[in-house]
Amino acid sequence: MSPQAAGLLQLTALIAALALAYRPLGDHMAKVYSSEKHYAPEKWIYKVIGANPAAEMRWPAYLRGVLAFSAVSVLFLYLLQRMQGSLPGSLGFSSIDPDQAFNTAASFVANTNWQSYSGEQAMGHVVQTGGLAVQNFLSASVGMAVAVALVRGFARSRTGELGNFWADLVRGTVRILLPISVIGALVLVACGAIQNFSGIHQVGQFMGGTQEWNGGAVASQEAIKELGTNGGGYFNANSAHPFENPNPLSNLFEIFLILLIPFALTRTFGRMVGSLKQGYAILGAMAVIWIGFVALMMWTEFAHRGPAFEIAGGAMEGKETRFGIAGSSIFAVSTTLTSTGAVNSFHSSYTGFGGGITLLGMQLGEIAPGGVGSGLYGMLIMAVIAVFLAGLMVGRTPEYLGKKIGTRQIKLAACYILVTPVLVLGFTAVAMALPTPADSMTNSGAHGFSEILYAYTSGANNNGSAFAGLGADTQWFNTTIGIAMLLGRFVPMVFVLALAGSLAEQKPVPETAGTLRTDKPLYAGLLVGTILIITGLTYFPALALGPLAEGLAS
Repeated sequence: MSPQAAGLLQLTALIAALALAYRPLGDHMAKVYSSEKHYAPEKWIYKVIGANPAAEMRWPAYLRGVLAFSAVSVLFLYLLQRMQGSLPGSLGFSSIDPDQAFNTAASFVANTNWQSYSGEQAMGHVVQTGGLAVQNFLSASVGMAVAVALVRGFARSRTGELGNFWADLVRGTVRILLPISVIGALVLVACGAIQNFSGIHQVGQFMGGTQEWNGGAVASQEAIKELGTNGGGYFNANSAHPFENPNPLSNLFEIFLILLIPFALTRTFGRMVGSLKQGYAILGAMAVIWIGFVALMMWTEFAHRGPAFEIAGGAMEGKETRFGIAGSSIFAVSTTLTSTGAVNSFHSSYTGFGGGITLLGMQLGEIAPGGVGSGLYGMLIMAVIAVFLAGLMVGRTPEYLGKKIGTRQIKLAACYILVTPVLVLGFTAVAMALPTPADSMTNSGAHGFSEILYAYTSGANNNGSAFAGLGADTQWFNTTIGIAMLLGRFVPMVFVLALAGSLAEQKPVPETAGTLRTDKPLYAGLLVGTILIITGLTYFPALALGPLAEGLAS
């Protein structure tokens, strides 16, 4: 079987598995967020944190809950890293420096999981499991809660209430993320991923010296890392490491985990707003972009250009032979079109155009299917923009799901889509203008510029993957990328929740013959076009200076 045919077979199997899980998981999540019943473990949690899960919140109160919880999480994780040297199970590692501790705390709480350190050489068992793994659950659950609040804004009328943040947070963790993660961890252990709390031990001689590895609760962290679209690896090589991702079967399963909840949330959306067709329209737009990007990536990386490519069967530099070009390409597209950031190959080694595809996937806003929660609310913001543009073209007041899209709504949506470009392009421009940050670039020219652009794109869009050529463990990058991650995560949430509140207060608008049908393929196509045009107009000059220039020169 040719590598191309094997890649097509993997893609087909992945789509089939996602299709089988789509309906039951989507319906389950809709029931979780609509249920009024509280399980005993949940009641204990509410009692400990002093929350009343039955109390409805308007959007300012919901936002205060999100921000307060996240601020406490950042502080806790920061202090845990600063105290590592005196904690048991530290494996002899010292406490983390202040700038790196801030960067890591901001990263994991913001669901970014950007790492400027080598996990196996910096973090002990307590920080890994009690700090980083816990935030993998909680940051994902926060994103899902905000998405559900926006869905309630569309579903409800004549009320500004969006549910209860604490109830949404706890339910998302206990009823959705935790059970699937347990099953996922067992599957990964069966595939060969490690799960232990062993110390550092020598594994043999390597080029005249000894080689050492430490164990860890890798399979359990790997499961929620992918399922929660987090991305932080237990080891520096991330999902290219055989302890995290042993073989092609585990590789395909990890991609499945990455895409599982973001795609299934579209059915949850359809179920909660009372129209499954609306969910299918959003799903169709996501799927078209994802499949299109996978096809482009495979075509780019399989292209034969010279004897070296012909011998290797394509661009194999930076890719694991056990995954090949197809398995690496599907993983790279899936991780950058979501907010995962896990990598099973090194994006810096991709072809110029291949690296550009990973960059563009993040710059779309990671909405196809996007991160857990953030992908859905990002796509719904773009749906509002698309409806507004359609209304301008036909001269009608735009409406979406029976809600008028007026001046306030479109201003909030516009502010949402402006936040990350300002952060990405602004920080990139400053970094390129100053003399010191440029010293961290491994490469010069277009590829070196792409390293800087990729770092801030990854941080501000809460992805977390790296181009693998940038020495980012400096005070400048730890601080500025940390700021970009926090602002890129929480400022958009302000606009999302404000939009949800304004929609929930409206009374429903009856559908007429002139109402734009947003559950049809025509509208899904308009949505895809809107996303590509807005992203292209925003980022094309920067992409032209980096990956496009490199690709055309090769």
